[in-house]
Amino acid sequence: MNDCPPRLRGDLSKWLCEINTGVYVGQVSSRVREALWERVCQNLHNGRATMVYTTNNEQSMSFRVHNTSWTPVDFDGITLMRRPLPQNSQSAQEELKPGFSKAAKRQFAQRAHTANRKNRDLFVAIDVETTGLKPEEDQIIEVAAIRVENGAQTETFSCLVQCDRPLPDTIIKLTGITDQQLQEQGLPLQEALRKLVQFVGKDRLMGFNLGFDMQFLRVACERCDVPFPANRCTDLLAVARRKVFGVPNYKLATLARYFNLPQDGLHRAQNDCERIVQLYAKLNEMP
Repeated sequence: MNDCPPRLRGDLSKWLCEINTGVYVGQVSSRVREALWERVCQNLHNGRATMVYTTNNEQSMSFRVHNTSWTPVDFDGITLMRRPLPQNSQSAQEELKPGFSKAAKRQFAQRAHTANRKNRDLFVAIDVETTGLKPEEDQIIEVAAIRVENGAQTETFSCLVQCDRPLPDTIIKLTGITDQQLQEQGLPLQEALRKLVQFVGKDRLMGFNLGFDMQFLRVACERCDVPFPANRCTDLLAVARRKVFGVPNYKLATLARYFNLPQDGLHRAQNDCERIVQLYAKLNEMP
C-alpha cells in the first residue's frame, strides 16, 4: 500500500508484519483476511493497495486491488494483471489472445503426471530383521524391499548387515542367519541404509507391524547420519485386524496360513516382503 493512514497501519500491524514501508505479510484465516481488506477499502481514500493471497486455483494465488490502474483479468482460468498503456501511446489496448502461457502448459503437464502417478497402485514392501526387540540396544542384521506396481513386482533389494556383536542363539535359530554370513556377506550399516533409502525413494511403504521396522530404521539412520525416509506408510497388521476375524492371533505366519500363503522362509527379510505383497493382495479382495 501507499499513502496509508496511521490508524489503518496500526490495525494491519495487529495481524501482519510490516517488512517494508507499506508492505505487510502474514498468515491469517480467510475470515480475518476479508475483514482486513474491507477495512483497507473503507479507510484508504487516496492511497493504492494490492493484496495477494493463496487460494485453490491453477496459480495457487489470487489478487485484489484498490484505487489502482493495474487490474486483475481472467484469461482462460488464469488471473493476469492488466497494465495500462502509456498516455502517449497511439495504439489502444489489445485484447488478450486465447491460449495458454508456457508456464501454464508446464503446470498442466506436471499435474497430469501427478494424477497418473496417484492412479497407480504403487508401493514398496519393506522388512528388517534384528538381533532383538529394542531399537536403542539391538541391531539390524538384514533389510529387504520389493517395489510393486499394479500388483506386479518390478524391483527388489536385499542385503545382510554387519553386526559388531555375536548373534543370540534364538536369532540364529529363528532366521537361519549366522555370524559368519554377516561378516562375509554383510554390508556396513551406513552403506546398507543409504542403499535402502535410495531404493524406496518417495514411494508409499508397506509393511507388517511396520512401526517396529520404522523405529529400528529411524534409530539406525540417526546414528549413521542417513536421512530417514518420511514416506507415507501402510501397516497391514492394522488392516488385517479390521478385516480378518476368527484367527488365534495376528502374526504374519498365522495370517499366511489363514490365506493359504507359503510359510517357508519366514523371518528372512526378503521372504517376509514376499508374504507382505501376497497378504496385501488377499486383504484387498476382502470388503
